[in-house]
Order: sequence, then structure tokens, then C-alpha cells
Amino acid sequence: MAKISFHHSDGNVDVLDVDPGTSLMRAAVTNGVDGIVGECGGQAMCATCHVYVRPEYLDALPEIGEDEEEMLECTAGPRDETRSRLGCQITVGDGLEQIEVDVPDDQI
Repeated sequence: MAKISFHHSDGNVDVLDVDPGTSLMRAAVTNGVDGIVGECGGQAMCATCHVYVRPEYLDALPEIGEDEEEMLECTAGPRDETRSRLGCQITVGDGLEQIEVDVPDDQI
């Protein structure tokens, strides 16, 4: 199992144990994590799964693709040029057994 921690601005943390191969967006939506909407179902077309990846996990992530880059320009919450990613484009497992992210206050 892989572990995903979703940190909220009110101090609450949702910690999920998920199967390898699960995206952050899918894990959040399936488990009712507040603040992650995933309107497009993981197609990198809506930016409602925007998260801020904690710095210690950034090096383990794949490069941002063109579609993700374009959608990050449309996030409801402010974009952090270093930490902003779409949760649908990050999959746990295969070298990323744990990740912690901050959930923006606004997604839509």
C-alpha cells in the first residue's frame, strides 16, 4: 500500500492508504477528501484536483506534461510555480510510496 496525506488549511489531515497505481485525485474522490473535486474524472481538463506538493516529494514526480501545464494556468487557487500539480497526473507506487500535499482552499 502507498500512503497519501492531504493537508487542509484548517489543520486537518486526511491520510489514505491506497493501492499502487492510484492517482491522488482518484484516491481523494473515492474517499471523500474535502477540496478535491475531480470534475473531469482524471483527464487533465478541469484543474479541480489542484494540489500543492510538499517540497520533499517534488523530485520523485514525473515532469509536468503539456496538458497539465495548460490546466495549471486555470486553477481557482493561486498557482505555485514550484509546488502546484494536478492530482490526476500523480500516481503513487513505483518509487513514490508516500506523498504529502496541501489542498487549496478553492477549486472552483
